[in-house]
Amino acid sequence: MSKVEDFLTSEEEQEIVAAICMAEQNTSGEIRVHIEKTTSLDAYDRALEVFQQLKMDQTELKNGVLIYVAVKDRNFVICGDEGINNVVKDDFWNSTRDAIVSHFKNGDFKQGLIAGIIKAGEQLQQYFPHLDGDVNELSNEISKG
Repeated sequence: MSKVEDFLTSEEEQEIVAAICMAEQNTSGEIRVHIEKTTSLDAYDRALEVFQQLKMDQTELKNGVLIYVAVKDRNFVICGDEGINNVVKDDFWNSTRDAIVSHFKNGDFKQGLIAGIIKAGEQLQQYFPHLDGDVNELSNEISKG
């Protein structure tokens, strides 16, 4: 599979968006998914570029999380903003990564992303619980490059 269009069906995309909405109900954190075919950059560097392009670095509490997927490269990156990175342990994202990998290895990309989103939401809730008056600062839609 090397095309972004073949990575997920529109129904699967809607299930992922629903998972983002559900995960964000318990945290003030913002979760986004970005999918593109490939990158000529290091995947982490490209994820940081996308993070900024999506204005994820402009949330009030600096608590955005991006799950970046390069389909043809068979690579993904989870990157969090400085508000998260300043308060969490170094291994904070390991369980989120592991949840995604366990499904991706079996070719179940939708379930991998959903598992990662749910795990990221649970992780974020520890440090950034949902408070009265929290607003959804970023779109929950999947972005594509």
